[in-house]
Amino acid sequence: QVQLVESGGGLVQAGGSLRLSCEASGHTVSTYNMAWFRQAPETGRKFVAYIRWSSGGTHYSDSVQGRFTISRDNAKRMIYLQMNNLKPEDAGVYYCAAGLASGTSIEAYGHWGQGTQVTVSS
Repeated sequence: QVQLVESGGGLVQAGGSLRLSCEASGHTVSTYNMAWFRQAPETGRKFVAYIRWSSGGTHYSDSVQGRFTISRDNAKRMIYLQMNNLKPEDAGVYYCAAGLASGTSIEAYGHWGQGTQVTVSS
């Protein structure tokens, strides 16, 4: 069983930075592909970034490319999302996800955290 716990959300002014963390448990978690999704009020969960367990390859949504960086520390079982130059449209609940597949769709990930709120003031 994989369990994910996010932290690091908060209130930040536009142009500021935040680093989200996701602590993963489960003895095989280092072999999972990991991703971050964002859900704004009254919208569905949308892909932000993923990182593959084997190659460390990453992929980002167009809206965050160049501003956000996803990384992982398998030894510590931690996944991070460094968010720079935040915009009001980046606000929402951010979810950490783990899956044996990788991709931009929710269906690729079978394990989810409870989410952490990010608020960006203009």
